Amino acid sequence: MSQMISVGKELIRINPNNTCQIQYSTSAGRTWLLRFGSNTAGNFIDLSLVGNEIIALTSKGTYYSTNQGRMWIRRS
Repeated sequence: MSQMISVGKELIRINPNNTCQIQYSTSAGRTWLLRFGSNTAGNFIDLSLVGNEIIALTSKGTYYSTNQGRMWIRRS
């Protein structure tokens, strides 16, 4: 797992300055925009791409997203 993954034409990463946030880039990392900015999933630790899901290890457990990190659902 890592703190940045490539999904299609985007890079998706954990914000290094605020680990409750997910950012994305369509410019190969030259600029970053906020994609998810809530602490409901806790602090993001690692990201992984598995099929069409992004899997995240967070301080509140394991979460997944099927919409490029816009919404996170706790995996039970």
